Amino acid sequence: MDRIGLICRYIKEDPRSTQRDLAQKTGFSVGTVNTLIKEAMQKRLIAQGKSVAGTYELTGAGDDFLEQFKVDGALIIAAGFGSRFVPLTFETPKGLLEVFGERMIERQIRQLHEVGITDITIAVGYLKEKFEYLIDKYQVKLLYNPEYASKNTLTTIYRAREVLAGKNMYILSSDNWLRDNMFHAYECGAWYASSYMEGDTSEWCLSFNKKGRITHVEVGGHDSWVMYGPVFFSASFSEQFLPLLEQYYHTPGTEQFYWENVLIEHLDTLEMDINRQPEHQIYEFENLEELRRFDPRYQNHSDNTALELVSQVFEVPESEIHDIRCLKSGMTNKSFLFQLQGRHYICRIPGPGTEFLINRKEEEAVYKAVTPLGITEHILYFDGKTGYKIAQYYEGARNADAKNPQEMAACMEMLRKLHHSGVTVPHTFRIRERIDFYERICRGHEEMLFEDYPAVRARMNELMDRLDTLERPCCLSHIDSVADNFLFLPDGSLRLIDWEYAGMCDPLIDIAMCSIYSYYSQEELDHLLEEYLQHAPSDEERFVTYAYAALGGFLWALWAVFKSMEGREFGDYTIVMYRYAKNYYRKIVSEGLLKL
Repeated sequence: MDRIGLICRYIKEDPRSTQRDLAQKTGFSVGTVNTLIKEAMQKRLIAQGKSVAGTYELTGAGDDFLEQFKVDGALIIAAGFGSRFVPLTFETPKGLLEVFGERMIERQIRQLHEVGITDITIAVGYLKEKFEYLIDKYQVKLLYNPEYASKNTLTTIYRAREVLAGKNMYILSSDNWLRDNMFHAYECGAWYASSYMEGDTSEWCLSFNKKGRITHVEVGGHDSWVMYGPVFFSASFSEQFLPLLEQYYHTPGTEQFYWENVLIEHLDTLEMDINRQPEHQIYEFENLEELRRFDPRYQNHSDNTALELVSQVFEVPESEIHDIRCLKSGMTNKSFLFQLQGRHYICRIPGPGTEFLINRKEEEAVYKAVTPLGITEHILYFDGKTGYKIAQYYEGARNADAKNPQEMAACMEMLRKLHHSGVTVPHTFRIRERIDFYERICRGHEEMLFEDYPAVRARMNELMDRLDTLERPCCLSHIDSVADNFLFLPDGSLRLIDWEYAGMCDPLIDIAMCSIYSYYSQEELDHLLEEYLQHAPSDEERFVTYAYAALGGFLWALWAVFKSMEGREFGDYTIVMYRYAKNYYRKIVSEGLLKL
């Protein structure tokens, strides 16, 4: 940190500053300030104030000296999901949440503008389109990080390296709330903001020398100064840091690194100072509970559809909804766990566009039909129009293990119970209709992705045509019989959840779907089929199951293509499903099952 530069900055900002004022602003002793003022005066950077005794003013040389420290702009990191703020962040990125009526990111932009910093880049990812309005409102630039969902902030800074190179730049988190404006037009060296935490803390705790240079960082500590809030990269710091960052980015195993991990491992060569901030200056809200305590509006008026719904269903104020946690997002829906009146529940929120893909009235009819069987979750609320669902959460429940033969045997027993129950619903699951539907909405993308799509589609038609000639049983089938939808409760009982695709169909479709969802081999599928049937399968039963495995793979590959058009990615899922389509067709042909 250039100490003379700091003296010059504060004098430029307030020519009425005395030595004592400068000591208070810089955190230096009065003696140190006196020495620095003498040195600055010797270099003719400052002079005695003309109007008020004991004050100082910047000279022309001082202005020129400060130019090297002029802040060029700011990078605001806003790419992450903010899982600890669900369900609010299902609708709104964390940085766009309001605190006392002002969005957190807009407050930071406004504070930057107040000191003349207008060159602002926002690194976006999750719900990136939500930030677009800021371009017109504040003339910011958006930088998209395509890896935001799978990697950490090291990747975000890597993607923004050209924005930082050769410049003096603030690095901010969109979800910080700063009480007072702590930004300046000039910064005299790289620093990391820090707040003092009393007692035990899990934050990143700082050690620093007498001059304020950070010498060591460790996670967790007691009565410590911690990394907390904004950061400043000088051009000289970035010159040293960015090549190291690039090396780490290309090193396997660093995917979940924060950019700070690079800093911490190179504190011997990277010079960064602590910027100690007063109590109650910087806020990093960890969850909705903290935000509620800070801004009382969130206690009962979150303006969030899901929380408002829970409040209405249970007839309680929002403030009584606690312990809100994000559950693993499914491929179709989002859901969160919450506690109310000492019990836990799950609220399911339909994903964007699912009203176009799933008939929620049909799903509601299925739940009403199967509830008397005692095999599904306890539903407290279901909206057949919106698809919102609130269900009991079973403490200590766990998903079935697809690789555990005993557990899968229990799952097959439950499917037999369902299939033999005699329960019916008015609608049918027709796989030909579903394939045709997804093919239409993909609008040619399937052929763009799969070079041999027309040939594979023709083979699927052969399978469907053959299935149509068979007189097969038709009963209520789950269709989405993935192992994760089977829940083992602590009392040993079993539940089958998530019935949104269920309908009347050949029961063997559930065996086929369970197999491909579990990434089973053909041998594993054969074993599961025999376990379900409780006897060696006939050739017809083998054909039907293999055909549905092929058709299911084809269907879900198309489904994944459609989802990719919406910007969703599922790794190798599309390829795996498409391979099932091709491989099971070959199996059917090689064993002569198509000509039975």
